[in-house]
Amino acid sequence: MANNTKNHSGMPNEHLHELFVDELRDILGAEKQLLKGLKKMATKAEGENLKAAFEEHRMQTEEHVERLKKVFASINLSPRGKTCKAMEGLLNEAEEIIENFEDAAVLDAALISAAQKVEHYEIASYGCLVTYANLMEHREAAELLNQTLEEEKNTDTKLTEIAMEEANMAV
Repeated sequence: MANNTKNHSGMPNEHLHELFVDELRDILGAEKQLLKGLKKMATKAEGENLKAAFEEHRMQTEEHVERLKKVFASINLSPRGKTCKAMEGLLNEAEEIIENFEDAAVLDAALISAAQKVEHYEIASYGCLVTYANLMEHREAAELLNQTLEEEKNTDTKLTEIAMEEANMAV
């Protein structure tokens, strides 16, 4: 990757800066892609709690996009996303699930599986970003990214609860 970021010499662990910016662009693109996917998953979900969880996460994802813009501003860069190939693949897999499991008794469990794969990708991405921000002493960025990381973990927990209490249970 060509160095297309501003010079940050003197910053602790500056060797991570390009990676940090690239990962920020990737997750910004991922969050924007996810907005469309969550809308479709909410529409296809049968259970009211699952529909509500997808809608809540969609609203949170809108906040995550805005928070990422603040992260970019905190390091004096304009927010620019890129197509996230991982999210693209995860959302394609969710599409396949929607097509292959039309039976309501299975669809919600399958949707939760697809959504948790997305959550785990986001948790891994935000976890790395928080680490990089801390190592480079980007305190504001680290705080903002950590807030999103905690929300992603909470969403994953909520999906597990819906799976175990409703979607994975035989009626």
